[in-house]
Amino acid sequence: MTKSKTIICRCEDVTLEEIEAVIEKGYTSMDEIKRITRCGMGQCQGRTCRTLLLAELARATKTHPNDIKVTTYRPPVKNVKMSVILGGMEDEENS
Repeated sequence: MTKSKTIICRCEDVTLEEIEAVIEKGYTSMDEIKRITRCGMGQCQGRTCRTLLLAELARATKTHPNDIKVTTYRPPVKNVKMSVILGGMEDEENS
């Protein structure tokens, strides 16, 4: 079997090989895999890797993707400029 260096989560540098390894160990929920590998916990909060992880988990468990509970989004769900947080500027939407 060829080792896969395909990146699933760019923010946390999680590979397909790592995802396959935790699934083989018996972790079959997206939340478990997220906690173990940090897949989906990076800057984008899973916007890129969530669908890749879902597809891989569905394939490995022979489950339809609609039957798999997806991970929850954590704030912030949109990028916020540091100047807004520090109070130096008004939020762009409120200006």
